[in-house]
Amino acid sequence: MVEADIVLVGGGLANSLLAYRLSQLKPELHVLLIERDPHLGGEHTWSFNTADLTAEQHEWVAPFVECSWPGYDVRFPKYRRWIDSGYHTITTARLHEVVAGALGDRVLLNCGVESFGPSEVTTADGRKIKATAVVDGRGPVDSDNLYVRFQKFVGQVVRTDNPHGLKGPILMDATVEQIDGYRFVYVLPFEERVVLIEDTRYSNGPNLAQADYVAEIAKYADAMGWGLSDVLREEEGVLPVALGGSIESFWSEEPAGVPRSGLRAALFHPTTGYSFPNAVRLADSVSARMPLDGDKLFELVRTASIEHWNGTGFFRMLNRMMFFAAEPSKRMQIFQRFYKLPKPLIERFYAGGLVSSDRVRLLVGKPPVPIGRAVSAILSSGR
Repeated sequence: MVEADIVLVGGGLANSLLAYRLSQLKPELHVLLIERDPHLGGEHTWSFNTADLTAEQHEWVAPFVECSWPGYDVRFPKYRRWIDSGYHTITTARLHEVVAGALGDRVLLNCGVESFGPSEVTTADGRKIKATAVVDGRGPVDSDNLYVRFQKFVGQVVRTDNPHGLKGPILMDATVEQIDGYRFVYVLPFEERVVLIEDTRYSNGPNLAQADYVAEIAKYADAMGWGLSDVLREEEGVLPVALGGSIESFWSEEPAGVPRSGLRAALFHPTTGYSFPNAVRLADSVSARMPLDGDKLFELVRTASIEHWNGTGFFRMLNRMMFFAAEPSKRMQIFQRFYKLPKPLIERFYAGGLVSSDRVRLLVGKPPVPIGRAVSAILSSGR
C-alpha cells in the first residue's frame, strides 16, 4: 500500500499546475500525479492574456510560457484591429518538462486508474494508493445538470513554405467562410516559418469532422500565401460554452465527495471554454490551504466552483443570445461588434471580471440579433 497526502488523478492542465504549485509552496507534502498517457497534458496549446492573472501569478507560471507577444490581431469582413494587450502561450511539451522536472518520480506516467474514491486510488495494474485527499482532473464530463454548446477546433503546428510575416497572433480571423456556426481561424506565430493554425467553430453540437478541419487549415495557409510544407504537431478539442444549468446539482453527481479540478469542476470561462486562469487560481487556493483532508478539500473546490458559476451568469446570458437569438451564419456579427469596444473592457471580458458599466456597454445600442429573439434567449433556461 502506497500512501500520499494528495493524489491527483489525470495529468491535464489543472492537475499539473496544482501539482507544481504544491511542490513550490508545500514541498513537505507527498504529492502523486497520475497520468494514463506517456506524457502530461495530452496534445494541447493553452493561451492567456496578461490581464487574466495577477503579477504574482505571472511570476510563478513564467516557466511554463513558450511564447509571449505584445498584442494580437482580429479580422472580420468589415473590421480589422490590432489590440496591444499582452498574450502568452503554453505548449504541452513545456508543461510536461516543467512539471515532471519539479516532481520527479512523483509523476506516474503510463498509469491507468481502475477506480478511486475520496481517500483511495486503485491503479489499472492493481496498486493501492491510500491518500488524505484525491482530486479528479480527468477533463470535461457530460452532465445533464449543465446546459452547454461547444467551441470545437482542430489545430496544426506547421512549417510553412514562406515566412508568415506576422508580428503577433491572429486571435480571430473571421473573414473565412462561416461553416457550422461561428467560424474563425486562430494563428500563433512561433518562428518565422512555424505557426499554429487552428480552425475553430462555435457550434450547436460537439461532432468534429477532423478531415474537414485539416482541409480548411491547408486552404487557409495557401490563401495567406504561406504554403504548408510540413505538419509538426496536431491537436483537437471540444470545449464547453455554458448556457445554464444547476451547479449545485452538478456537484451532487458521482463520484461523491471527490474534489475535482479544471473543466471537470466547471472552472472555465463560460464563453470561451478556456480554463487556464481558473486553473492557476485553484492551484493557488488549494496550495495555500493544504494539508486538508478529502472532505475539506471537496468543500473548498465545490465552493470555488459555485461562486465562479454564480458570478458569471451575465456571460451565460450573452451565450444564450448568441446560440438562441442569432442564426448560426450570423453569429460572426456579434464578435465583430464586440471587438469595436474599448480595450480595457475586452480585457476584463476575457478575465471574467466585468464591471457594471461593461455590462451596460455590451447591451446598449442596436443589437446584432433580432430584439424579440434576444429577449426570448435572455429569459431561457439554456436547456
